[in-house]
Amino acid sequence: MSPAAQRQLRIQLAGKRQAQLVRSRQRLMIGIMLFTALVGIIGLRLADLSLTGSSAVAATRAIAFAPPRADIVDRTGADLATTFDAFALAVRPQAVVGDPEVLARRIAKILGRESALAVYKEITHHGKYRYIQRRILPAEAKAINAIGEPGLVLEREQERVYPNQFLAAHVIGYTNVDGVGQAGMERAYQDRLTDMALRDTPLELAIDARVQHAVESELQTAMTKHSAIGASGIVMDVRTGEVLALASLPELNPNKAGIVSPDAIFNRATLGVYELGSTFKALTMGMAIDTGVITSMAQQYDATHPLQMGRFRIRDDHPKARRLSIPEIFMYSSNIGTAQIAQEIGSARQQKFLKELGFLDPAVIELKERGRTLYPAQWGELATMTVSYGHGIAVTPLHLASAYAALVNGGVWRPATLLKVQGGGVGKGRRVFSEEASRTMRAMLRLVVTHGTGKQAEAQGYRVGGKTGTAEKPDGGRYNRDAMVTTFAAAFPMDDPKYVVVAMLDEPKGTKETHGFRGAGWNAAPVVSKVISRIAPVLGVTPSDVRDVDLNPLLAYVQGKQPTG
Repeated sequence: MSPAAQRQLRIQLAGKRQAQLVRSRQRLMIGIMLFTALVGIIGLRLADLSLTGSSAVAATRAIAFAPPRADIVDRTGADLATTFDAFALAVRPQAVVGDPEVLARRIAKILGRESALAVYKEITHHGKYRYIQRRILPAEAKAINAIGEPGLVLEREQERVYPNQFLAAHVIGYTNVDGVGQAGMERAYQDRLTDMALRDTPLELAIDARVQHAVESELQTAMTKHSAIGASGIVMDVRTGEVLALASLPELNPNKAGIVSPDAIFNRATLGVYELGSTFKALTMGMAIDTGVITSMAQQYDATHPLQMGRFRIRDDHPKARRLSIPEIFMYSSNIGTAQIAQEIGSARQQKFLKELGFLDPAVIELKERGRTLYPAQWGELATMTVSYGHGIAVTPLHLASAYAALVNGGVWRPATLLKVQGGGVGKGRRVFSEEASRTMRAMLRLVVTHGTGKQAEAQGYRVGGKTGTAEKPDGGRYNRDAMVTTFAAAFPMDDPKYVVVAMLDEPKGTKETHGFRGAGWNAAPVVSKVISRIAPVLGVTPSDVRDVDLNPLLAYVQGKQPTG
């Protein structure tokens, strides 16, 4: 090899050594950078785990599945729904190093599950990431973390909790695992409750937890006693339309809404529609007074025999078989007398009144779960007569409560509200009944409790007035005599009405105590009596043995009943 060739070879070798040196330095720098980054990541992770109290085995990711949610409170500020930090348990199946069967059994035991099969299926799934359970408690997360399985993942999430469990569940509603309202006020006010600007401002309801508890308790007792399949109850401020209690049974636990029956989720107070029977007679009487059909309590209608209308016959459940005055028609709950009064009112005027009372539209309230009235497609003379005593028209208990509030408060209908009315403000509302009709009907309702079918609704000292309603349930195009809805609609104190109370039982049975009778006077009326006795002191209504409605002008026209005083 020539000297020139040798020099060229040395230059090439030197160049290669220089290139190799550069590459080695680059690799070293990359290695140092990766090592430094890894140390940094580990340091940050250790710091995070030291703050969260978790070990370095199971990863914990701070992921919020839903935005923070404002609390819901009752009118006194008591918590009805609140939020706290919980965890979600997930698994990366391909990263699991332990025995899947053993791991599944350990997790199932911690979560209180009877079977580990569902957990095992998630652990052995072919997917990259699987949820085992959402919303687990901190104590459960700690126990799972202690297993030391790197394939398990614990994620932070918001847990919505209802501290009173069943209380006012159909009002409050519930959320799904992603924190989205599914029913009740949680659903109706989803945007308000998740508004970041209002997250620290609770949603204040008109509900009073003490009143709500009394209603639910008495309804549950009656439902059990009379073997009813369901029940509902409402307490409403007659001046503002505020709903202080709204109950539906069977009871619902919103903390476990995903595993309860559809029957428990169903809101009977605002979504269910029923024929509420003779409670409608009070409204018919109010209409008759304001339309001039009734001008005197001395007016009489022939109730000697059933009323024949084509192939239909209108009967009285407890016939007096004689002519009845206006107070007698009402206190004895005569279908025959009421139907004749409705004939004189006429279909057009009847529909107008019912429209003004909100009966022909969905119930008015903030909830999305609202029932639509079922009424006659052909509203002729017969329909006018039967609707007058609550037959052939199906409404919600809330419709009835709002109508009774208007009937006794001086005649002004206001929409029901589940939100607390701030500063004592009262909406304008719309006048449906005259003050005179309202005053007369307060006395008539009191008469039913003192001398008529609602005696068992009386609550000593609180001057209760109200009306019974017993109706057979439609079944396959006919009415089922063995399935009834019983209702008592009441107000108190009748000399100065402040609250309406409605109690309804769905398919109650007769008992030995009721001598086998299933009517509203035997089961719904006693519920109202007990509820009023419990809530009146809470609401500041003072009992009195001397104050009352003057019934003498009505008793003067009741056969066999002498005026008092």
